[in-house]
Amino acid sequence: MDYRAFTNDSLTMMYESVRGALASDDAQKAAGEAPRFRVRETADWKQHAGNLEAEMLSRGMRVEIIDWSEDQGRLPL
Repeated sequence: MDYRAFTNDSLTMMYESVRGALASDDAQKAAGEAPRFRVRETADWKQHAGNLEAEMLSRGMRVEIIDWSEDQGRLPL
């Protein structure tokens, strides 16, 4: 995919879609259901997100990098 051909807004939308699919999968897994999109299990999702990040960063866009670790945001207490 030629990421250079997309507008900044299009890149942001695609990146946020990856984030949304990941959140959906995590919520389904937490509910004991099978993940719908299988984002963590499918390497192409990470590659797509990485390509989007690289293009966004090359344009100087602000990017909140996706945390691919499971249970993100949970710290041991």
